Amino acid sequence: MARVAGVNDGGVSPPAVTIVVPVLNEAAAIPSLAAHFAMLDPAPGEILLVDGGSDDDTVALAQEAGWRVMSARRGRARQINAGVEAAAGPLVCIVHADSCPPADMVAVIRKKLADRKIALASFTPLITGEKTRWVTSAHNYIKTWYAPLMCRPHQFVRGVRLLFGDHAMFFRRDDFLSIGGCTPGDIVMEEADLCVKFAKLGRIRMVPRIVRTSDRRIAAWGPLKANWIYFKVGMLWAFGLRSRMERDYPDVR
Repeated sequence: MARVAGVNDGGVSPPAVTIVVPVLNEAAAIPSLAAHFAMLDPAPGEILLVDGGSDDDTVALAQEAGWRVMSARRGRARQINAGVEAAAGPLVCIVHADSCPPADMVAVIRKKLADRKIALASFTPLITGEKTRWVTSAHNYIKTWYAPLMCRPHQFVRGVRLLFGDHAMFFRRDDFLSIGGCTPGDIVMEEADLCVKFAKLGRIRMVPRIVRTSDRRIAAWGPLKANWIYFKVGMLWAFGLRSRMERDYPDVR
């Protein structure tokens, strides 16, 4: 994929956006995501897949799609850190393999981050697949407010809002590096600490534009169990029980 140049015949071009996709054994999701990314208008500067040691066709499919591919030590936090550090664009969006942001996501990212008061932003997730999970989607939206209010009230009053990985979070690369990125050992909930760190730089906002994300966990666990797991893992993060988070959030592919 051609990268967005810094200058063209008409003058300075808009800032390039790098899409970072941290993955582990996501071969089933890559073809759909690749087809979706191919329709983005305008196109991103690059799509960078960061593989955590897949033993399926994930890497081959990404290369076939023309994405840039790199490897990193397993763990979404480490993979995101490696991807952002290697990103060519000054603006970065983290997209999970089972999520599909809007077709004009690049323009939305550029417009939102043109406001220097915004440090971190995301799209609004709608969980869908076998069917649209309206209740869980609504709960996840409300959770971005009540989770920090319950778990970090002193930070909530200073503007902390918790965005989550399937929201397709985006930010300036330099800002991410300046705050130290994700906490390296986090396998899940890596975005929670990131929100707390970004709140020191500016506002955290959720853009009222839909990113569709897979309901595969709800389909596997059922709605009640899924929401209980989401709540429990959030509480484990809140009380600093990080070693238990991965155990209580099993993989679903």
